[in-house]
Amino acid sequence: MAKDLTHFINGAHVQGKSGRFLDVTNPNTGEITARTPLATTAELRGAVEAAQKAFPEWAATNPQRRARVMFEFKRLLEANMNELAEMLSSEHGKVIADSKGDVQRGLEVIEFACGIPHLLKGEFTEGAGPGIDMYSMRQPLGVVAGITPFNFPAMIPMWMFGVAIACGNTFICKPSEKDPSVPLRLAELMMEAGAPAGVLNVVNGDKEAVDAILTDPTIQAVSFVGSSDIAQYVYATGAAHGKRVQAMGGAKNHAIIMPDADMDQVVNDLIGAGYGSAGERCMAISVAVPVGEETADRLVEKLVPRVQSLKVGPSNAADSDYGPVVTKAHLDKVSSYIDMGVKEGAKLLVDGRGFKLQGYENGFFLGGSLFDHVTPEMKSYRDEIFGPVLQVVRAKTFEEAASLPTKHQYGNGVAIYTRDGDAARTFASGVQVGMVGINVPIPVPLAYHTFGGWKRSAFGDTNQHGPEGVKFWTRIKTVTSRWPGGGVKEGSSFVIPTMK
Repeated sequence: MAKDLTHFINGAHVQGKSGRFLDVTNPNTGEITARTPLATTAELRGAVEAAQKAFPEWAATNPQRRARVMFEFKRLLEANMNELAEMLSSEHGKVIADSKGDVQRGLEVIEFACGIPHLLKGEFTEGAGPGIDMYSMRQPLGVVAGITPFNFPAMIPMWMFGVAIACGNTFICKPSEKDPSVPLRLAELMMEAGAPAGVLNVVNGDKEAVDAILTDPTIQAVSFVGSSDIAQYVYATGAAHGKRVQAMGGAKNHAIIMPDADMDQVVNDLIGAGYGSAGERCMAISVAVPVGEETADRLVEKLVPRVQSLKVGPSNAADSDYGPVVTKAHLDKVSSYIDMGVKEGAKLLVDGRGFKLQGYENGFFLGGSLFDHVTPEMKSYRDEIFGPVLQVVRAKTFEEAASLPTKHQYGNGVAIYTRDGDAARTFASGVQVGMVGINVPIPVPLAYHTFGGWKRSAFGDTNQHGPEGVKFWTRIKTVTSRWPGGGVKEGSSFVIPTMK
């Protein structure tokens, strides 16, 4: 029997009241394992009221005490790593090693948030004028929210709520309805770590819940990760209702391969970056751009047997390179893009369509696919596929190759493979993409740097986690103070120093 999941509001599990549910499936078997309740606007409002009630006391809690909650939450994440990874794999389909990586990358942001006493320090100027001191302070916004995607159900919620809560905000997470169990478990662990009830709430839902978040007058800021069209909608709607919004969208990440590149390293990296997690990563490499025909021929010659030998299997099998995609609908979508590429004239060297795994015939499995002779005019190149599909676009020159990611509508991540330091430096400086790897396939910054793309990969002016995350989840207040003494005569008027 499929179990009914809950919301997590004010420190407790709460049954959904709307009567609307969405099935959660095990992607390995196609079996319905749970039902996600889809919240009404009134249910979302109940979570907002709980967060609003918890905010004053949590915001007044000194930063070092909030840091201690983060330290304990980190310990609990480490202690429950296996449980979280297994839960994640059973709903998402990524293999256990990738699921542990999902949790680990979120945990690293929690480690960063443990330093919140230092991160919240303001600035101070003594003697800005006669007897005048100026100082700034960073203060939490209040009730804030995050709308998170299916592909990283542990990492991305923690990217958002880890920094937001450490800064003194209270948080509402609206996770993907496809795999919500891990965010619910994270909320339990946050309470166990010592956060007061109402500090972290999880409300499951669909567009009704999203719109309620974007229009609720109490919610001060919204962070989103998902497709670009919805990111643009979230940004426009939230900003129109006076909210601070960061909305991360889709991607089409290129790897430029120069003639002098270490081809064995390139192929190894492309296999991991292109096909790991079944390609369901916004930082996946989905386009390889070899420079010169000879480079392209060498690349393809080495890639084909590696893609053909990928072991696609159950997410809980230790020897699986990757598991199923998340849903039957997503399987059909990725397959339709492979169909499209063939119709557009690209050469399909390895065809992953129709893959069936013995004993898991109803699972959402797709073999690795590899295209050659893809061109920038093709829709299958312009769109994000988000599956285990790698496209090769041949470029005649370095300049042509470098122009491809710059011209593309997405600008999340990019990589270049070369032994030429000048080429790498020129590329990194000039390419119009937010995150660049040099001989690194997936240039996701560590937690103490910031994550974010350009163009239609990100809407808003502030990036995820790191120093930019602290800026997003706080606002600065500057105080100018003047006291008698120190050369200031009693009864004298205040004069702005720059006017004297």
